[in-house]
Amino acid sequence: MDPKTCSNSCQRTYTAEQVAEILGISIRKAYYLCETTKDFKVVRLGKRCLHIHKESFDRWLNGEEGVS
Repeated sequence: MDPKTCSNSCQRTYTAEQVAEILGISIRKAYYLCETTKDFKVVRLGKRCLHIHKESFDRWLNGEEGVS
C-alpha cells in the first residue's frame, strides 16, 4: 500500500494521547502507564515523545496471553 494513501486502518503505533482516550484516563496517567509497563511495547523518541506498538497494546487490552 502506498504510504501517502495509508489511512488509520494501517496505523502501527498509538500515541500516549490515543492510549489515554482508549482507556478513558488522563494523558498524565497514560504517560505513567507507558513509562512503567512491561506488558506492551513502548518506543521513546526523544524526551516526551512515546509511540506504543499498536498490536502489543491491543493484545494487552484484550487480555490475550503471550504478549511480548
